Amino acid sequence: MIISGFDKVSILNYPGEVACTIFTNGCNFKCPYCQNSGLVLGTDQTRYEEEEILAYLKKRKGLIDGICISGGEPTIQKGLKEFIQKVKEIGVKVKLDTNGSNPDVLEDLLKENLLDYVAMDIKHAPAKYQDVIQVKPNFKKIQKSMELLKNSNIQHEFRTTVIKEYHTIEDIEEMASLVGDSPYYLQKYVDSDTCIQQGLKSYSDDELILIYQTIANKFPNTKLRGIDIEKKE
Repeated sequence: MIISGFDKVSILNYPGEVACTIFTNGCNFKCPYCQNSGLVLGTDQTRYEEEEILAYLKKRKGLIDGICISGGEPTIQKGLKEFIQKVKEIGVKVKLDTNGSNPDVLEDLLKENLLDYVAMDIKHAPAKYQDVIQVKPNFKKIQKSMELLKNSNIQHEFRTTVIKEYHTIEDIEEMASLVGDSPYYLQKYVDSDTCIQQGLKSYSDDELILIYQTIANKFPNTKLRGIDIEKKE
């Protein structure tokens, strides 16, 4: 695998666990709001060896509960399965972040019981997927990945980073309808100089809370991430 980022400790990237996070280089989508432009566009030349990550996990076993494998898009990486097998041999939990474009890879990892948690992005309503990912989508593959997770017995979540220029409340309602009873997170977007396209806008906190409340009334498995509602009330 090509690993270009390594955060040694986080309590945010893997819900309920103290985990390290690695970021793989390269992605088959080109979402303009992606915070990791260097990974997606291949301009980040930072490299970490797999053995460095594994040695860290062995040394911190008992202090680090898990590893989050993010990107980029990890499922396009050669050697992903073999790396995860080595992680599991150490006795550490594995969370995978994915865009769901490679259901065969996901299915294989699930069948081998190599994953403990999967977070899958839903980029847009099906008819508008290309607007966000900037390449021609194969939504049947996206849908297959969704079904694999919905029918799995592991922890998982679906999530959408909500962008004012792209997502209407009708779009969000359509996305929420796709996930069944699985947790579905609406995430507040924060612009930064590491985004592929800078200057995109989030809904205001009040707007996003209203959108969340409207969607959650119909789909109670919907959750809001990035805004503390209690402090807003």
